[in-house]
Amino acid sequence: MNADAAQMNVLPEELVRERERLNHISRQIIGAAQKVSSTLGYGFLEKVYENSLCIELRSRGLAYHQQIPLQVHYKGVLVGDYIPDVLVEDCVIVEIKAVGSIERPHRQQCLNYVRAAGLRLGLLLNFGRAHLEVGRVVFHF
Repeated sequence: MNADAAQMNVLPEELVRERERLNHISRQIIGAAQKVSSTLGYGFLEKVYENSLCIELRSRGLAYHQQIPLQVHYKGVLVGDYIPDVLVEDCVIVEIKAVGSIERPHRQQCLNYVRAAGLRLGLLLNFGRAHLEVGRVVFHF
């Protein structure tokens, strides 16, 4: 077996492990969001749900950063910052909404955040309905 073939055999296994890790983390995030949604219901501002979600994430042992600026580069030049609502385990962007439904511009915003951060997964969590609405945004996976 040549070196290229050996490398091809390793890569899928690494991708499978990465997928499993991201799926595990996203299930924990969604579970935390469902707890917040069932406890608070709908009708609050996004910040209330964001702060409550962070309490749930902490209680589940998940590391997170709330409202931290991440840099956007264009052709290697810093062109600005963006601030995602929550970054969990340094691998999942979480965008929180409290709207009637998740729309295409919400998904595009989350995709841009995921791509700019060099990540693969983003979650859109909409607390603006009677039941939590979840959108999963995947980049190059």
